[in-house]
Amino acid sequence: MLRMFINLFAGALFGLGLAVSGMVDPQKVIGFLDVAGDWDPTLAFVMGGALLVTIPTFRLIFKRPRPVLADEFELPTKKDVDARLLGGSALFGVGWGLSGFCPGPVVTALATGLTPVFAFVVAMIAGMAIYKWIS
Repeated sequence: MLRMFINLFAGALFGLGLAVSGMVDPQKVIGFLDVAGDWDPTLAFVMGGALLVTIPTFRLIFKRPRPVLADEFELPTKKDVDARLLGGSALFGVGWGLSGFCPGPVVTALATGLTPVFAFVVAMIAGMAIYKWIS
């Protein structure tokens, strides 16, 4: 029960950060990706701020023998860059660039009630289902 409330708090805090930073606005994201046109660098500051918090915090966390609410750290073991990783990264980038939505911010943007947001979420869920079906 405690883990569920901590996850809820962390998710709400993440969503609030996405909303305050403007990451839920597709026009802001597209403006950031438009480096050859009317480039909007503000999201670079959002990412930089996130790294300023994340890097030292991870260093402290990984000094612990285990996470606070789990038996062990669950870290990826695969380190190879292969065709699946490159293809998935390219597909993610193209989808992000065309729509202006990233999976985390789009879940937060559901609160806006806008039709394009719901359409993206439906397409995202369909893509996850197709992937699960194929693999």
